[in-house]
Amino acid sequence: MPDTAKPPQYAVVAYVRNSVGQFVESLRRELYPEHGHLPAHVTLLPPRYLCGTEDEAKAALAVQLGGVEQFQIRIGQVESFIPKTPTVFLRVEGQAHRFRELHDDLNAGAFDCHEPWPYMPHLTIVKMPDIAQAEQALSISRERWKGFTGPRSVEITSVTFVRESSASHWTDLATYALQPHK
Repeated sequence: MPDTAKPPQYAVVAYVRNSVGQFVESLRRELYPEHGHLPAHVTLLPPRYLCGTEDEAKAALAVQLGGVEQFQIRIGQVESFIPKTPTVFLRVEGQAHRFRELHDDLNAGAFDCHEPWPYMPHLTIVKMPDIAQAEQALSISRERWKGFTGPRSVEITSVTFVRESSASHWTDLATYALQPHK
């Protein structure tokens, strides 16, 4: 019997492991516990099928990220992609162009993909099952973010290549440290 399973999707992300990331993960667990296991991250390359092998993709990332310096981003306000998708997120404001440049550089070769939406750097809080639930999550998220007293910046020091292992579950394949500031 032929294998009819779809190939896995892949993405490239920058994990957010500071107080902003903790805020997002806690709020996500509250708003949509089914996705509470997902770590806070900014997506560099949204999910896609590879145009090559995992090894080719890893090698390409090693070359393309080899000279990239660490950078700091500033997190903006809570927004949403409603009505396009039921996604609530924190906008990346300061240094967002660094993510856009990296996205454009990486979206080639093994990662070449026509994406259905324009790329916008953001930190997803939650993707709800429908628009009505997303509107409610948006309201709650805005109120909670107003009360967040921690620093609203994130130092991007590494990038991780991930593979979808099952619905809403991702496996880290390789992490690439960015170069320290010169």
